[in-house]
Formats: sequence, structure tokens, C-alpha cells
Amino acid sequence: MKYDFDQLINRRESDSVKWNFYKEEILPLWVADMDFLSPPFVISDLRDRIEHGVFGYSKPQFSTKEAVQFWLDKRHNWKVHIDDILFLPGVVPGFNVASKAVTNPGDSVLFQTPAYHPFFNVSSNSKLRQIESPLSCNEDGSYYFSLKHFENSISEDTRLFLLCNPHNPTGRVFTQTELNEMAETCLNHNIIICSDEIHSDIIFPENKHIPIASLSNEIADISITLLSASKTFNLAGLKSSVAVITNPDLRIAFQAAANGIIGSVNLLGETAMRSAYINGEDWLRSLLSYLENNRDELVEYVYQNLPGIKVHSPEGTYLAWLDCTEARLEEPADYFLREAQVGLNSGSWFGALYKDFVRINFGCPRERMLIGLDRMKESLKKT
Repeated sequence: MKYDFDQLINRRESDSVKWNFYKEEILPLWVADMDFLSPPFVISDLRDRIEHGVFGYSKPQFSTKEAVQFWLDKRHNWKVHIDDILFLPGVVPGFNVASKAVTNPGDSVLFQTPAYHPFFNVSSNSKLRQIESPLSCNEDGSYYFSLKHFENSISEDTRLFLLCNPHNPTGRVFTQTELNEMAETCLNHNIIICSDEIHSDIIFPENKHIPIASLSNEIADISITLLSASKTFNLAGLKSSVAVITNPDLRIAFQAAANGIIGSVNLLGETAMRSAYINGEDWLRSLLSYLENNRDELVEYVYQNLPGIKVHSPEGTYLAWLDCTEARLEEPADYFLREAQVGLNSGSWFGALYKDFVRINFGCPRERMLIGLDRMKESLKKT
């Protein structure tokens, strides 16, 4: 393999949140960053920029917007104008700015659960009423969008829909039909869509990511799309993201809401983003092959070795959603932390309905993932 994703890197010697949150004996398979080296060309370009030696105030480069534009066209067949692209220090600040831009206190914000935990903070940050619309679930553990349930969740004061696609934590990559139903419903109810598409490049075969704003001009006019190279190329600590907003009025409102609250991308984050989007195709191809094998091995291992636990194979992301209901573990994440010494995300972090679930990150060397799974297997023998 041209890139060595099996390399075991000691991240405890760094300032890693993932690796230093728990005690040293705990194997962390929780927060969504990968244990792989970032691409060598990104590291090289960062090194060149650092060797310049001056890090004063910077102005985002036109060439970085061109790199984003190129990537969206090549990877997702989405043609956006340079002016549609805004730089941000992160996706989470982006959807909070979106809420400030398009709602008034007392309005409601809608999102689908299980949901990435920062979604739950948007309502209190902007003094909104929160509406949670649970995704429907099949017997095999796969999740799907129910139009009837979605429509019934909307109220007269709903002004913003927070979408996560590919979906974290379930790993769903929503189909064109599902996205059209979501978008048409929002059009009919004058609801703005803020779409978190940070995992949009981590897509496995037989699935295709479709930016919701690419469906039609009318849908683009009500859409704020948030993207980043951070998950794809393991650059989360560099705080570099973009918002794509094709509607000029909506873009102006977003910029006004951000003014004085959040800044643009930082100098090194922009350097890394530009390098990744210009040079990253081959590296990403290798990464996806490795992650696909990890995913398949994890799913098989769960069904063969972890009694009472179910998982549906993720269509995207490097995260798997484990249903521990039948294992009858009280607070499964706490159980595996205590009995297996494996750190996982608690299902409760994604919504009150999901206390019997855990999320596991398989974006790591396979040896490390299997050690974690073996520990979980042994721990279940104690129940």
C-alpha cells in the first residue's frame, strides 16, 4: 500500500483530546478523529508555510476557494460559484451562526435523532424551541427517513432544519428520494436547511453522497451547506471549514450573523485545506479502501463475537452505531469503559432515546480496532 494506515502512532505524547481524555489503560475508540497520519503532501505544504516564519494576520486566498470549487465539482458533481464559498473556523460554529441568521427567539429548530450532540445546543444558544424528529429504524438496525413522521414534526414556527448527511452516528447516506422529500417539505413550509456534510467524502461503494443544495436551484436558495476537509484528511485540530450559500440574501444574512462572533479560517488551516483538496484524490482512494475493510471486519466481528449487540453496516463515515439493547447492559458505554477498558461514545449523547447504544470509531489501524473488539468480547463473558 502506498500509504501505511497500519502504522501505530503514539498520540498520548501529543495534545490529543481523543487519547488523553481517559487514563492510559483505556483504548479510546470514541471521538471522530482518525489515528492515521495526515497526508504527506499536506504535511509538506504546512512545513513550507511554517518555514516562511511570519504568521501575521492573513487574508484567505482565492486559490483556496478554487480548490474547494474544484473538489466539489470532481467529487460530488456540484458546481458552485466562487462567491458562494465562505470560510469558517468550524462546522459547529457554522450551524450556530445559521440559527442566528434565519431565526428569531421563540422560533423552533428541527433535527433528526439520533443526532450529533452539538445539535442539541443550538436551541439554547439562539433561544429557540427544539423539535426532535427520530429517524425510523428497520428490524436489521438500518435507519431511514419517514416523510409522514417528518411532516408531522413541523410546527408553524419552524424556521430551521438541521440536516446531517452522511448521518452521524448511524452512518446513513441519504438517497436522492429521501433528500428530495426533506427539501420539498422545507420548501413548502418556508424552512431554511442547514446541512452538515462534514463526512461527505467518506462514502463506501454502492452509495453516493448528494449535496442537498445540488438537487435544484429552488432548494439551493434555502440551503446553507457546511463542509470541511477535517474528517476526510484528519485535520480537525486545524479548524478550517467552509459554508456554501448560493442565495445572495441568505449569504449576506449569514455573514452579518457571523460578524464579530466568529472569524475566518486560520492561516495553517487554510494551507492544509487547499493542499488536501488539490492533491488528495489518490490518498482518499487508499483511505476509503482501508476503512471499508475495517468496517466489514467490525460488522462481522460484532455478529460473531458480541452476543446481544447489533450493528448495521455504515454506508458512510468511519463510525458504527452499536445497538446493545439485547445485551441488557446498564449504560453500555460505562460498562465497556469499566469492564473492557475501551472508550466509546454513549448513545445518550445522541439523544435520550438511545441510552442502550454506543458509537465506535473504526478510523484507526486495524490491529488497534481488533484489540478493542477483543476486549469488549471478553467483557461480555462477565455478564
